[in-house]
Amino acid sequence: MECGGSDGGDWVWVRRPTEAEAMAAAATKQGRLVSAAATEVEEEERPLKVVFASPAEYFTDAAPVGNGSLGGMVWGGVATEKLQLNHDTLWTGVPGNYTDPEAPAALAVVRALVNQGRFADATAAATHLFGGQSEVYQPLGNVNLEFGASNQVYDSYKRELDLHTATVVVTYNIGAVQYTREHFCSNPHQVIVTKISANTPGQVSCTLSLSSQLENNVTVTNANEVVMEGICPGQRPGLRYGDSNDVIGIRFSAVLGLQIGGDTTKAAALNDQKLRLDNADWVVLVVAASSSFGGPFVNPADSKLDPTSIALNTINRARHLTYAQLRAAHLDDYQSLFYRLTIQLSRGLKDTHGSLTEKERPKEEVGEEIRTSADRVKSFSIDEDPSLVELLFQYGRYLLISCSRPGTQVSNLQGIWNQDVAPAWDAAPHLNINLQMNYWPALPCNLSECQEPLFDFLTSLAVNGSKTAKVNYQASGWVTHHVSDIWAKSSAFLKNPKHAVWPMGGAWLCTHLWEHYQFSLDKDFLENKAYPLLEGCATFLVDWLIDGPGGYLETNPSTSPEHAFVAPDGQPASVSYSTTMDISIIREVFSAVLLSAEVLGKFDTDLVKNIKKALPRLPPIQIARDRTIMEWALDFQDPEVQHRHLSHLFGLYPGHTITMEKNTDICEAVANSLYKRGEDGPGWSTTWKMALWARLFNSENAYRMVLKLITLVPPGEKVEFEGLYNNMWTAHPPFQIDANFGFTAAIAEMLLQSTQNDLYLLPALPRDKWPRGCVKGLRARGDVTVNICWDEGELEEAMLWSNHRNSVTRLHYGERVATLRVCSGTVYQFNRGLKCLKAWPLGK
Repeated sequence: MECGGSDGGDWVWVRRPTEAEAMAAAATKQGRLVSAAATEVEEEERPLKVVFASPAEYFTDAAPVGNGSLGGMVWGGVATEKLQLNHDTLWTGVPGNYTDPEAPAALAVVRALVNQGRFADATAAATHLFGGQSEVYQPLGNVNLEFGASNQVYDSYKRELDLHTATVVVTYNIGAVQYTREHFCSNPHQVIVTKISANTPGQVSCTLSLSSQLENNVTVTNANEVVMEGICPGQRPGLRYGDSNDVIGIRFSAVLGLQIGGDTTKAAALNDQKLRLDNADWVVLVVAASSSFGGPFVNPADSKLDPTSIALNTINRARHLTYAQLRAAHLDDYQSLFYRLTIQLSRGLKDTHGSLTEKERPKEEVGEEIRTSADRVKSFSIDEDPSLVELLFQYGRYLLISCSRPGTQVSNLQGIWNQDVAPAWDAAPHLNINLQMNYWPALPCNLSECQEPLFDFLTSLAVNGSKTAKVNYQASGWVTHHVSDIWAKSSAFLKNPKHAVWPMGGAWLCTHLWEHYQFSLDKDFLENKAYPLLEGCATFLVDWLIDGPGGYLETNPSTSPEHAFVAPDGQPASVSYSTTMDISIIREVFSAVLLSAEVLGKFDTDLVKNIKKALPRLPPIQIARDRTIMEWALDFQDPEVQHRHLSHLFGLYPGHTITMEKNTDICEAVANSLYKRGEDGPGWSTTWKMALWARLFNSENAYRMVLKLITLVPPGEKVEFEGLYNNMWTAHPPFQIDANFGFTAAIAEMLLQSTQNDLYLLPALPRDKWPRGCVKGLRARGDVTVNICWDEGELEEAMLWSNHRNSVTRLHYGERVATLRVCSGTVYQFNRGLKCLKAWPLGK
């Protein structure tokens, strides 16, 4: 073991105080690490709450809950309450045909025009490569509660989403009676649970019903159960062909069941449509939902699934459990994921006992004043409260846990939360940044299981994409483009070539496969899941590359996602050849295949040989006259220099083909490109810039993007640039969930970066903003878990361990480098000089 530097303080293990045994077990398993300076007191439980002082007026005021497939939005009204429901399988449409036998002829025309330098004509001709539109994600409906309190004055209202428990709690007073509602969405039992209670017996009375914007019928089956059955449109609204009105869409059911407490309680059905409940001490609502979706290749008309039976069985299983049992199972499941990673950022203000001072403590915890999360966002430009950064970081992890679990559908453009039958951009997965960004935090932020739906989705895309590749492009392997849906649409989009003509969506997604292996070192996953998909993708890319100028291989046609240029003849265009992003993604995929083949012993396959021949012929990244990265193969005039996409910088992040150590000139050009792009843009663009600046080790500019994102967007108003809504969702605008995930991933990049053999501690820490802090449970490549604590802006102590390998790792902090041999199952502890203080077996 080689380590150097000065001695540091001792480390001790402490147990997190918990509210449930599951929380304690998870914390003990992960380990709690604090420095000797803080041993006098245990770490304080950080309040991680999204707080509201009034009921929701807009969708983006409501509080989200979810279990991966079933989602709810808690509006928190007093006279009436709306629990808005979603299910991840509710989409318009049926399986489609994503091939076009006329595409090869159109492709030949486009390629010829590009080769002639007639880029505007090539752009126009590329419309013949269009596929159809994607289908549309649909809302399930609402649980409606009418309390009959419209004329009653209420006070002491508070609604909060507690990230520690994944529970939304609403409290308010009417006279001397305090009412409480608790909402959570259970993954173990696949239900949303709501408990309504009062501090005085017999005070809970309400009318309950289910409703939906989709075609449906509702029945009350007995005095404690409501069933809603419905159907999604067989085709997206406004796009009707022939007999499409007769197409059978996805059927769905939602069931509401009750548990009631109180000696004087009365419950009755109203017109077979609603339930009336009077004089209860408490009531527990249990909601389940299901659909007839049998997979992307099963026509709903042929599905054998009975959603009503499935939902009723789910409800019956849950109703045999008490509220306490349901909640305990929910906490055990949720906290086992959430508490894998903890983070504390501080201004450096502590009282003499080491606890947070009132100035540093989040204001809603001081005295009786309720300070909402929106208030905190408003004041962030002044107080730059680091605890709000903690909250937003962990909120991203909460949202990912809530909308993407093993066996669910892939997280869409709004996660799983949608109130519209025609949501913005169809709420469809967009594969030219947005879907990928949804999963950026999964690996570094210790939620690898949440990424599994992405790989299931990739598997389906490869099936349809192999047909698209064969028919449309006369190529082997598989391909998909930039917009998809639950039916695994693989063909191009339409409307504009700068969006549609981009067959790199599947290739970008495939880089996540190799990333998953790098973090997990799961050879079975690499061999049985990742490599077959990578192999098919790379096979297509080999066929897609053709001979181009200067002996290089080229992609033609080629676009830089959603961006246009001015052709040399002065005409606007978007189609040319070999955009920087195309080549960067191909280089990344080819590299992943070669490295995978080395691990799996597949050295002599034809694909590996073809990739080794192709790699040296890929054009290099070019630097433009203004010392920025060239976005296109030619130095075209850019009519929109502050365009939202950063596609040409892919090689730095999320890719790995550009590094600070190996590509100094290119990294300088990347920085120039970021300055040229400017700081304004939609939320996802802002968080991508955060991550890019972090990869450049530029903490100042990464933090500037933090400041840009944490600004309040007025609900219901059209705004131009990034920000947060009242419920801390990120704005495109309108709402898109990707920037919530991008923010979490970017903060992780500021605190830890890794390659297979290098760990960079605090590479982009804004030392003057967060001079003291601790992060525990970050993940690094090589199946390494890392804890880091710092003080006065400098590394104090760090710990790392791995479960799967013995290897040589270089540990970096600033200019310091320490080389060590990491042994499987051993914990290593370092001081700020990167001197190894001690090592011990994992688990002791």
